[in-house]
Amino acid sequence: ERFHSAHDLAFDIEALSGVSTPRAAAAAIGSRGKGLRFLPWLAAAALLAAFTGVYWLGKSAGYVAPPSFRQLTFRRGAIPSARFAPDGQTILYSASWDGRPIEIFVSRLDSPESRAFGLPGADLLAVSAAGEMAVSLGRRPSIPFTRTGTLARLGMTGGGAPKEILEDVHWADWAPDGQSLAVVRDVSGKSRLEFPVGRVLYETAGWIGHPRVSPRGDEVAFLDHPIRGDDGGSVAIADRAGKRRTISGVFASIQGLCWSPGGKEVWFTGASVGFNRGVQAATRSGRVRVLAQGTGGLTIEDVSKEGRVLLVQDKARQGISALAPGAEKERDLSWLDWSLTRDLSGDGQMLLFDESGEGGGPGYSVYVRRTDGSPAVRLGEGGAAQLSPDGRQALGIVGDVTQQRIVLYPIGAGEPKSLPSNGLRIEGANWLPDGRRLLLSASEPNHGVRLYVLGIEGGTPKAISPEGYRAFTGTVSADGKVVAVAGPDRRHYLYPIGGGEPTPIPGLVPGDVPTCWSADGRSLFVRRRDEVPMKVSLVDVRSGQKILWREFMPSDPAGIAAIGAMALTPDGKSYAYSYVRSLADLYVVEGLK
Repeated sequence: ERFHSAHDLAFDIEALSGVSTPRAAAAAIGSRGKGLRFLPWLAAAALLAAFTGVYWLGKSAGYVAPPSFRQLTFRRGAIPSARFAPDGQTILYSASWDGRPIEIFVSRLDSPESRAFGLPGADLLAVSAAGEMAVSLGRRPSIPFTRTGTLARLGMTGGGAPKEILEDVHWADWAPDGQSLAVVRDVSGKSRLEFPVGRVLYETAGWIGHPRVSPRGDEVAFLDHPIRGDDGGSVAIADRAGKRRTISGVFASIQGLCWSPGGKEVWFTGASVGFNRGVQAATRSGRVRVLAQGTGGLTIEDVSKEGRVLLVQDKARQGISALAPGAEKERDLSWLDWSLTRDLSGDGQMLLFDESGEGGGPGYSVYVRRTDGSPAVRLGEGGAAQLSPDGRQALGIVGDVTQQRIVLYPIGAGEPKSLPSNGLRIEGANWLPDGRRLLLSASEPNHGVRLYVLGIEGGTPKAISPEGYRAFTGTVSADGKVVAVAGPDRRHYLYPIGGGEPTPIPGLVPGDVPTCWSADGRSLFVRRRDEVPMKVSLVDVRSGQKILWREFMPSDPAGIAAIGAMALTPDGKSYAYSYVRSLADLYVVEGLK
């Protein structure tokens, strides 16, 4: 007997309006017939009125205003870090504006102006409750997504030289007492979380980022990245006894972390695909919720006691510049939003690269492109590694950190071929000159990275080195006997693939990245890691003689955060390199709950 239209419902409601007394109502519904059906609808009308009232009361009482975003910086460049001072009104941040070196700036919430603190080349790491800064002096790139320098402490008011504490520190945060520090640094080829300094809570063959001590000082939250060179990972917490637990799923990109006001949650910024990170919250029990989402990569930097949030919005892109054979000037060979140079064919005509940003998709994408500017061709999913010696196949690494496999992609007609990794976590891969074997830098669960050899016909990877050795892509010698590696002591070696002891490479220092062999096989082209401008030298592997070969820098220097991932032909006449341009703005956000 339900109504067929709003008109019918309105008619009966109008009829009911004449029933104004209990006696009249009884008369209206006491007889059989049409009046009998008014009873359920009278109840329905009353229920509808009650629900309507409850709805509007609830809406009024439960209304939450959307978060407000106020921009604090307006120049062109990168912002690696930002913190509130204890007063909650003063802000300190690190920036490299308009292509200049990094330094620390001071600002306030009530002003759009900033002033330099007066410590060039320094990066801000943390600010204590007493107003003492932990800074990194001589800050320089380390592995991708991280920087290193000498940890020092200095009062916010300045007026003295920083007191140096510890060398080669990546990250640091103050404990609530303002006396002890949690630090992250590399030791024996592993990334190590210490709190206080010297007491190891956790270490990994991957890398650790953004450690923050809890308000009670009993735990350290951090970002656990299982693969070096990739910012995918999850949120973890370690207590003072070294007991670690993961409280989030795996994100494709995850950077920035701090404790919520009161310390009940860990707030972080992560993205399931690409780099468009949103603000998220995770409880200690592992429940994750979204706080805010926007365009571009967001990185949470700090939360004040009042609940204000410092947030960096970063429009970062990675592009490729290349010099093709016979060309007089570089050509832009960028394709999507995060084009990373991986290899260049011996004749300089074919570029191998991958896309790991928004355009690359959930599992990244492997591409080849001719250096004459022809359109790129997508070969398949994964991260690219190297072209085969005959130039007919491309090596890709497919899968997440829990399950990876090597894929041989044909360049042209043919079907891809997969090689299981037998549980290895793969960081890098090289072809050996015979075209039938691969050299892997990989690790087994709960072990450090070492070198393995794997035949392309399958089988079990064979370990050929102790833990702590990583091979540089493109540095297997032409005869296949040695490869340039970084050892557990951070020194560079030529490692014998057929067996034997590694030989130190004279003339190389930490931060040098061997890129490829010269045509005569006597020297290595070596670049400095993510140096701006990038300097490439020729280093004689026997004598250690180091000669500057060439410098590289995009014509527009603003926001260039890194230059690297270079590929060269042995004669040095053709090359391709990637650069990251980061144009960031700092915001204060209110209303996140």
